[in-house]
Amino acid sequence: MLVHPQFDPIAVIIGPLAVHWYGLMYVLAFAAFILLGRRRCNEASGWSHLDVDNLMFSGVLGVVLGGRLGEGLFYQPGYYLGHLSDIIAVWKGGMSFHGGLLGVLIALWAYGRKTGRSFLQVGDFVAPLVPLGLMFGRIGNFINGELWGRAADPGLPWAMVFPQVDDLPRHPSQLYQAGMEGLLLFLILWWYSAKPRPTGAVSGAFLLGYGVFRSIGEFFRTPDEGIFGLSYTVSMGQWLSLPMILTGAWLLWRAQRRNRSPMP
Repeated sequence: MLVHPQFDPIAVIIGPLAVHWYGLMYVLAFAAFILLGRRRCNEASGWSHLDVDNLMFSGVLGVVLGGRLGEGLFYQPGYYLGHLSDIIAVWKGGMSFHGGLLGVLIALWAYGRKTGRSFLQVGDFVAPLVPLGLMFGRIGNFINGELWGRAADPGLPWAMVFPQVDDLPRHPSQLYQAGMEGLLLFLILWWYSAKPRPTGAVSGAFLLGYGVFRSIGEFFRTPDEGIFGLSYTVSMGQWLSLPMILTGAWLLWRAQRRNRSPMP
């Protein structure tokens, strides 16, 4: 049976600076966004490298502020009400994807207004750039030994004991989610967005794909208590993913029905 390696949370020390694994994963996520975004830029698309850099700056603010506020509001309201200063302690882990998504959506809307683009046009450009960042985030969760999975059959070859939790074999659900919400969703969206699609279609595919993959992953992950209380039937992550699935399906339907002309 596998045992979680219990990594040192500090990846590297450079003089007085200690770089944590979680922070390093965010650096990799942002680097992937820049590299992939610049690859998607061309004359026909109307997007430039400067647009990518500006979106990156706006997105970082949205992810960090929204992610931490969402963690406090959706998952640990009791703790953060008594420890308000910990909301900004990103290095301790704990970032709500759904909170970060709301922060990013606000940033995309603001950038669209500033540049004269519609919200869905900005979303269609950004959506394929996001999943690899999600993958790095889940790898960071695994390194930190947080968000562990439910108890698994001891005969499962990759079942893993997390010593900081108990001696039970568990699903390494962080890696499941890295594979589904990260790598697999990236491959789907990168392929889907390679050809011109109706406005809103790529955004819809992202919302639908993430919502479905996150809901599947939740079956293997120990559910968070959240604001609705602990539930082994429908987890907090699944509740929050339901609006994404419905909105994504509606956007895909709307794109095919009402917007027959593809984006340049």
